[in-house]
Amino acid sequence: MFKLSSALSRTFSKSYFHQFIPASWRRNLRNCLPDTSYECEEPVTDSICSPKDPPTKEETLIDSLQSSLRTFTSHGQLHHAFKVFSIIQFHAAFSNSFDLIVRPISLLLSSCITLKSLAQGKQLHSHIILLGLEQNPVLVPKLVTFYSTFNHLNDAHSITENSNIWHALPWNILISAYVKKGLNGDAMSAYKQMVNMGIKPDNFTYPSMLKACGEAFDLVFGREIHWSVETSHLEWSLFVQNALISMYTKCGEVGIARSLFDKMPERDVITWNSMISGYASRGMWVEAFELFERMRDADIEVNIVTWNTIAGGYLQTSNYKGALDLISQMRNGGVCLDIVSVVIGLGACSRIGCVKLGKVIHSFAIRSCCEEVESVKNALITMYSRCKDLRHAHVLFRLTKAKSIVTWNSMISGYSSSDRSEEASFIFREIFTSGIEPNYVTIASILPLCARVANLQHGKELHCYILRHGGFKDYLLLWNSLVDMYSKSGKISEAQKMFDLMSKRDKVTYTSLISGYGIQGEGQVALKLFEEMNMSRIKPDHITMVAILSACSHSGLVSEGQRIFEKMATLYGINPQLEHFACMVDLFGRAGLLRKAVEIITRMPFRPSSSMWATLIGACRIHADMEIGEWVAEKLLEMQPDNAGYYVLIANMYAAAGCWSKLAKVRTFMRDLGVRKTPGCAWIDVGSGFHPFLVGDRSNSHTQEIYSLLEGLAELMKDAGYVASDNLGLLASEDFESEYGQENSF
Repeated sequence: MFKLSSALSRTFSKSYFHQFIPASWRRNLRNCLPDTSYECEEPVTDSICSPKDPPTKEETLIDSLQSSLRTFTSHGQLHHAFKVFSIIQFHAAFSNSFDLIVRPISLLLSSCITLKSLAQGKQLHSHIILLGLEQNPVLVPKLVTFYSTFNHLNDAHSITENSNIWHALPWNILISAYVKKGLNGDAMSAYKQMVNMGIKPDNFTYPSMLKACGEAFDLVFGREIHWSVETSHLEWSLFVQNALISMYTKCGEVGIARSLFDKMPERDVITWNSMISGYASRGMWVEAFELFERMRDADIEVNIVTWNTIAGGYLQTSNYKGALDLISQMRNGGVCLDIVSVVIGLGACSRIGCVKLGKVIHSFAIRSCCEEVESVKNALITMYSRCKDLRHAHVLFRLTKAKSIVTWNSMISGYSSSDRSEEASFIFREIFTSGIEPNYVTIASILPLCARVANLQHGKELHCYILRHGGFKDYLLLWNSLVDMYSKSGKISEAQKMFDLMSKRDKVTYTSLISGYGIQGEGQVALKLFEEMNMSRIKPDHITMVAILSACSHSGLVSEGQRIFEKMATLYGINPQLEHFACMVDLFGRAGLLRKAVEIITRMPFRPSSSMWATLIGACRIHADMEIGEWVAEKLLEMQPDNAGYYVLIANMYAAAGCWSKLAKVRTFMRDLGVRKTPGCAWIDVGSGFHPFLVGDRSNSHTQEIYSLLEGLAELMKDAGYVASDNLGLLASEDFESEYGQENSF
């Protein structure tokens, strides 16, 4: 029997409504109060309380209060929501029906989660315990979610394992929280505890567990989960199958993943992306490209991540045109390029020297407001630098306010690749004044420049800096750069010392030293190093093969060079490229085997380069073979009719053979074409930097002193027994010098 007195109604109305609820809501809710004259003196029969009967005022009151609670929580007004909950709780206690407060508590917990209100949520949890609702199947998952949100995973775990709920929902929430926090081991432990308690996993448990196995690279446990999926007799789930593919690809089992992929009766965009990403992560670009094309043929929507993955794959496989074509397709297809797309596009432009397209991408970066992003800015500097547009690169570099070490390295690398030693050195010195510490990439970028400009003093300074900097000892790239610098600078003994001190070596280390010995004519030593490299199970690459073939060429080791060349494909797995054939032409040419050199050129599967023809002309001059020399000269001039240096080679060949009439024709031909030889240039270190000196240049203010010194040096050379060669007709021809002037003498 239920009865609400008039006094209690007034107390309920005035006390709670006036204290907790705004006036506008108070008026509406007051109308929902039960009539004070209402009494239910007889037992309520089933027919009276049937669902078909209209709701009583009591039920209408509860519904209105819960509606108010939902409105407050949805608007984030947690304080008012708790006050409404107090009214609901009061009424539930009065009516002896605590089931009425489960839904409001659930709403309040959700609001505490949304509003990040830890203190209020804990108070609510305490209240749940006082009410004896801690095992309620609706509230337990909410409590687990609440504590997981605030990273109180121990509390969440305690609630889960102490509940008497025998379905997987609370465990799924707990396991998912562990995985999101990267606590994959805890997720696996929770899963095992769940199974040991007799709770069966479902299609929401497996994806989280498979993700944990993939992140932890735990293939053994991942296979156990896979077996559990197959024996669970659950309904086939695309979500679970996608998680299986992702787990296997992350653990390196792309074959198993592909088998699952091919057997799936249904696939979505996640399925395709997971499989493509799996191939990409293993460097299996052929398979990734093939699957990508199949995906597009099936009209599956490709997201930006997959587009970028494939474009990045083209970049890694040196298919720069393919990368740019793909980015163009993205733009034409309405795909909004992101920062990664821009960086990939700029990287491809820098590799092929396409500055025009690079500027187009630069314009897009400006319009999309991503130009100031560090990775984009660095890619732009690198692109302009590699495209030899150092002016734009330097402008971008100076406009960058917050320069990272990557920004500095990009500018130094640009100057170094263009042999702009002074600018590169200036930027390098500026790093120290900026307060940024150079890293190993900085040093490795500038060391090769020291070798190219024969600035060994700066190279030695960098060597000392590396030795003093303890953090550089594990970077093999730096030590390889030092070996390369000393080798190219002719300091082969210093390079050998560096090599001997290195505890770890790779193919770059050996290649640098082999090249250095080859330049010095120490072919036998180079061959021993090459054999040592093979004995150490270090596989040579195409650059190593160029170095050893060149060493054989400089030392006249014809049979050894020929043997290595013939075994390149079978023994070393390297198909000969144009540069390898060029080495063989030089090898045979130096040895006087000109017919074999011609045979190499005519039979190789590449179009001969002008430098190969020039090498052969030089050999014909040395060995006085005019028949082959004239044929080669014709081929060379067909390719490079305006190159003055090649005319000089041909003229010197005729002069060495004493063919003066043909020499005269070459001179006349050059004069008629207006071909002029670039003056020879020498660099000298005067202490404060390098200065160039051109042949016949008299613009220097100290010209008189310079030439007086040169004449004195010439006399000393004669006294020492050095005699200038007089068999080059171009140097002995007064007519030619009078025609072209001293500044253009050869």
